[in-house]
Amino acid sequence: MKKVNIPKGTRDYSPDAMARRRYIFSTIEDVFRLYGYQPIETPAMENLDTLLGKYGEEGDKLLFKILNSGDFLSGVGDDQLHRGNIARLSTQISEKGLRYDLTVPFARYVVQHRNEINFPFKRYQIQPVWRADRPQKGRYREFYQCDADIIGSRSLLNEFELIEITDMVFERFGMNIDIRINNRKILAGIAEVIGERDRLTDITVALDKIDKIGTDKVNEELRSRGLSAEAVDKLQPIINLSGDHFRKLENLKNILSGSETGIQGVNEMIRLFEYLDNRDMKASVELDLTLARGLNYYTGAIIEVLSNDVEIGSVCGGGRYDDLTGIFGLEDVSGVGVSFGADRIYDVLHQLELFPEKVSTGTRILFVNFGREEEKYILTLLPAFRAAGIETEIYPDQAKLKKQMSYANAKSIPFVALVGENEIIKNILTIKDMETGMQKELTTQEAIRHILVANEG
Repeated sequence: MKKVNIPKGTRDYSPDAMARRRYIFSTIEDVFRLYGYQPIETPAMENLDTLLGKYGEEGDKLLFKILNSGDFLSGVGDDQLHRGNIARLSTQISEKGLRYDLTVPFARYVVQHRNEINFPFKRYQIQPVWRADRPQKGRYREFYQCDADIIGSRSLLNEFELIEITDMVFERFGMNIDIRINNRKILAGIAEVIGERDRLTDITVALDKIDKIGTDKVNEELRSRGLSAEAVDKLQPIINLSGDHFRKLENLKNILSGSETGIQGVNEMIRLFEYLDNRDMKASVELDLTLARGLNYYTGAIIEVLSNDVEIGSVCGGGRYDDLTGIFGLEDVSGVGVSFGADRIYDVLHQLELFPEKVSTGTRILFVNFGREEEKYILTLLPAFRAAGIETEIYPDQAKLKKQMSYANAKSIPFVALVGENEIIKNILTIKDMETGMQKELTTQEAIRHILVANEG
């Protein structure tokens, strides 16, 4: 038999896994709704000119491009195929690409539907994204993001609200997390005062790797990107500032006194921490001056969430983008959002055994099929169970009892209904609890109540 497989960096999900994923999505969605966010969806593919140039040079390399339909090489000369200019050639033969994230498509959506939207607009979106990344633990080529954004308001109450949402979501999951925040204006100010204003992207891309490769390697990368040794030396005391967040921010005020942008970022962080310090949250929130978030469109506060118990990278991240819609022609519309990585959250919950037991359950009761007459009788009972919201099925074949009970065990079905000639005469059901082995003779309505009570327990 020919061996079949799926592309690296993608995964199949069994029914049990799907039940757990639905638990993740519904938990996050419930919290989004509590704060007034509304759902939207956008296409899996976008025009390449919508995506290119929004994620930085490294992000552009990770875009999955879709070949044009038909003869995609029409209009491409033989000489162009041998020039080695892959980037230019790819834009000629591909006009569309799979979305890299949900934020840029959201910005496009806002511009395209601006006359239908009431600002500030609060939306959430739960859909897959694709990145041509090297697959490894916690890093996939296809994965789901669960985003919440508010656009059309510059208030720092929005950042505070999104951090609250983040804390509530992970508290419901039972995950221990750290929330790290920084501000891109602070990073811009740092680049300015160390004399490397034009190298903000180089600095942020390198700093974003500090947790993965360490300070020494980051310093090497900064020098390899063209920063002077003097500038790298000036950066060290800023990276290594100590004390609580207010002390760090007060010290930064002095360090960044020559940068108007940097001071603005410091003041924004002071205001945000004033909000946060008046809110009792389960997660710790820390100012991390090495946090950069590699995406180029961030302009203000940036947020990253790490699991304390599993090393898997960030499980949630986001930030403020002041003019992402301006790229598409709608100027001066600021937004801020966070994105939960459902696949990494799944891996953490699975590894720590934090999924509720009932999440993995599908069918609640299986009716055993003893024969044609019993089958006809059972078919009259099934609608009542389903009308009560109980997942119910009848075994489709008149197989041996052992086989049918094995089927119930394999699917972790908690109750089995045995309906034979005696039950039909007495108008009752024999309900077997598959965990305890106990059996009860109940009427249809009593059986429904019994299962509903057990489900609540």
